[in-house]
Amino acid sequence: MHSKQSTPLATPSSTAPQNSIANIIKKCVTLLQICVSSKLQLKQVHAFSIKHGVPLSNPDFGKHLIYGIVTLSASMSYAHKIFSFIQDPNIFTWNTMIRGYAESENPSQAYELYDKMHYSCIKPDTHTYPFLLKAIAKMADVRLGEMIHSVALRNGFESLLFVQNGLVHMYGRPNEALTLLREMCFEGVSPDGFTMVGLFSACAELGALALGRRAHVYMSKIGLGENINVNNALLDFYAKCGSIREAKKVFDDMEERNMVSWSSLIVGLAVNGFGKEALECFKDMEREGFMPGEATFVGVLYACSHCGMVDEGYSYFRRMTNEYKIVPKIEHFGCMVDLLGRAGLVKEAYEYIQNMPMLPSAVIWRTLLGACTTHGHSGLADIARTKLLQLEPKHSGDFVLLSNLYASKQRWLDVQRVRRTMVGERVKKIPGHSFVELGNHVHEFYMGDRSHPQNEEIYAMLVEITKKLKQEGYVPRTENVLMDIEEEEKENALSYHSEKIAIAFMLINTPPTTPIRVIKNLRVCADCHLVIKLTSKVFNREIVVRDRSRFHHFKDGDCSCRDYW
Repeated sequence: MHSKQSTPLATPSSTAPQNSIANIIKKCVTLLQICVSSKLQLKQVHAFSIKHGVPLSNPDFGKHLIYGIVTLSASMSYAHKIFSFIQDPNIFTWNTMIRGYAESENPSQAYELYDKMHYSCIKPDTHTYPFLLKAIAKMADVRLGEMIHSVALRNGFESLLFVQNGLVHMYGRPNEALTLLREMCFEGVSPDGFTMVGLFSACAELGALALGRRAHVYMSKIGLGENINVNNALLDFYAKCGSIREAKKVFDDMEERNMVSWSSLIVGLAVNGFGKEALECFKDMEREGFMPGEATFVGVLYACSHCGMVDEGYSYFRRMTNEYKIVPKIEHFGCMVDLLGRAGLVKEAYEYIQNMPMLPSAVIWRTLLGACTTHGHSGLADIARTKLLQLEPKHSGDFVLLSNLYASKQRWLDVQRVRRTMVGERVKKIPGHSFVELGNHVHEFYMGDRSHPQNEEIYAMLVEITKKLKQEGYVPRTENVLMDIEEEEKENALSYHSEKIAIAFMLINTPPTTPIRVIKNLRVCADCHLVIKLTSKVFNREIVVRDRSRFHHFKDGDCSCRDYW
């Protein structure tokens, strides 16, 4: 019979003399600190400790073993088993466990551990809250985040740089993030690389180009110009603000680049409508000797999808699997479904979903539903909606897509049925809103918004815009208005979309020929797209609109998307 081998978590049957154990523990700790660079080596050290009788309850060895597990991104269940054996773990060990869960696929365990720490009367220190806030950010639980924010404030930790960085990341509310950053400066806390990454991320979400440019200058002044993470965030910021030339300049000026740099530029070029340039960038990356990864190919397929390059998309998908031996993930299949759907190949997209080697996610079915709405395939739309009801029955966007499709077919009874279901299920539609930057302020507008101090001037300008556009032959596209009402009422409903209000505001507050930049949280509708094209011509303005899926650069009556979005 073969003797049973001991596992890394086995309890030793015998113990060595106490002084010998102390030396072995010291040796194991040294190995964990300086020699371990892989999960296999870590387990070998653990096995060595068991063989020589080191008890799992030893807090010194246990904390270094857990730190190694977390640093190497090994299994958190493994780390938790070690943790459960340790007698009286110190705050370092608790923090390491919280950090591990924060970086894992199960971040809610971080808060549960924090809760246990509290009941064990272990006081948090300067490292606890940054890790905990990172976990809460991944959980997207703002209420819990607010509670932890108040606890950090009560315990005197809110002014610490890493805590403030964590709060900025956790809220994902860019206006509040910028306010918090200003407070940091007023209190004399110097921003570091993490702070600047948070600042550029907030500016990118808001489309606050002027503020981000000032932050760019400030970044250079405080000596962060060579920080690769900050430069990547800066590149991403310019790309997301539609300033792709500035993004390209940041990339060209970087002394050090990594795959994030290349992928950010590839995606930035793609969403700004420069699909061919994005693929050229990918070729340059290959010539430079960089090995593309999963994220890079998501960017490449995204470029093909948003520029209608179906054959190229299939070609790159094959290269990814055959040449680079990358196993496609759900994101890659999603890009391919989007590629086919945007090109009007809706039936092919449905067949592609059926042949996927994995179960399609809600995002996949939602992509198909969006394509059905755009191209008028009501039969497949019903199939996609049925699948979505099983996966995410209360997603407001699905109801809106289906309503849009029925409205375009003038199936008003079906529109009413969908609306009644939304009311009955208490599903709230996400309101459309748009951001524009003027001076040092970001102005936000909602559909039909009349709360702005310049309300009267804005609506007078909307009337003026409509009047001038009709002289150019503009006919409102009312097919997707979700009401069976008179045509004139539909036209009025379309006139008050948030991006139109934002553009009217900028037309009355900026000098002639000044470019206008708008950030919108939803997809631009067909009527708004037509209106903005004509507005760019009639008012001689370049207008850049970033909607939920891509950029539209309007100039002289044309759009960079070539009406493909």
